[in-house]
Amino acid sequence: MLTIKDLFDLNDTIAAPLFEGKTYAWEVLGELSDYIKTLGATLSLEEYDHPSEDVWIAKDAKVFPSAYLGGPCIIDHEAEIRHCAFIRGSAIVGKKAVVGNSVELKNVVLFDYVQTPHYNYVGDSILGGHAHMGAGSITSNVKSDKTLVVIREGEERMPTQRKKVGAILGSYVEVGCNSVLNPGTVIGPHSNVYPTSSVRGTIPPYHIYKSQTEIIAKK
Repeated sequence: MLTIKDLFDLNDTIAAPLFEGKTYAWEVLGELSDYIKTLGATLSLEEYDHPSEDVWIAKDAKVFPSAYLGGPCIIDHEAEIRHCAFIRGSAIVGKKAVVGNSVELKNVVLFDYVQTPHYNYVGDSILGGHAHMGAGSITSNVKSDKTLVVIREGEERMPTQRKKVGAILGSYVEVGCNSVLNPGTVIGPHSNVYPTSSVRGTIPPYHIYKSQTEIIAKK
């Protein structure tokens, strides 16, 4: 369940070509910045404003005056970037996605309809279509000992060769308020995480994460 095809519907992102030829979502993180610059240069100026270097904003997106948009980034159609949002760069915000009050993004792809609406930090992460992060939930993208991140699925260990990997959320994932997704967390589509959880490793699709020892299948 770790592969791109298992986690996402690539029809739900302008970044679909970025994932072509790759097996795992974290493989795109090192290429994201260059991809955004290349893709941005091809976007129609009839549909997208280009207010500053390496920043493209769909004309029907809503960006609050207090939001900060650092390049390279693309804000897709009908997305909403709210008060004091901080996009540090290397970010794609999908169609009708929400980046809310005091949310910080860095090196991320938010697929279409993703919601990060309240006080979230999302770094070095991929959020699949319709995924939602509750208020105060964050992705932790660096291990405390600063070693390279390893993805865990049961007894299997998959090295990413990256110091920074946050979380990979499949389509329709729901993350409860004030939860921490530890480096290298992968959550399968349609799964839910209880509020105030500390999550690590892999959660299968259609499951509910209550604690590290209680992950139950949805009925």
